Amino acid sequence: APLKYVFHFFRPLEMSAKKPVPFLRQVVSVTKKVHRDPRFDDLSGEYKPEIFMKTYSFLDSIKKQEKEMIQKQLKKCRNMEQKEKLQKLLNRMTQQEQAQKKQQKLRERELSLKRQQRELAKQGKKPFFLKKSEKRKLELAEKYAELKRSGKLESFLNKKRKRNAIKDKRRLPSQKNL
Repeated sequence: APLKYVFHFFRPLEMSAKKPVPFLRQVVSVTKKVHRDPRFDDLSGEYKPEIFMKTYSFLDSIKKQEKEMIQKQLKKCRNMEQKEKLQKLLNRMTQQEQAQKKQQKLRERELSLKRQQRELAKQGKKPFFLKKSEKRKLELAEKYAELKRSGKLESFLNKKRKRNAIKDKRRLPSQKNL
């Protein structure tokens, strides 16, 4: 019975059909909720990756503990389905970690280039900014140098050759059409 009275308050007001509608009706305005997205709102401040990384650096240790815990569970697990899920999760975590390290390296490289430009500007020289293509070439050269140091260059090049061969085969007209 109490529910009936609760709904009574929320239903629309009923007007008599026999009375003429007044010229100036009373309209009750409902305040609309304004949703704000912190990513695009000025109230949230400006995003600065360096400050963000410093503020949330404690998350790295938590992620490391979680990764170790998942590795332990993976060793103990006997169920193949569960093992597969854990393996996927572990792979995803390692990929995220690698991507984060890569982003950090890029940021550090950009900061060092900016510092060099500032130093040159202080000495009175004209600043020189690299094009995107030049930056990409430098990154590629660095990647090859790192692969050579770790001894994985040959396997990387073999995989790249295979990938390119597959792409070339796709581009060629098929034997059926000839």
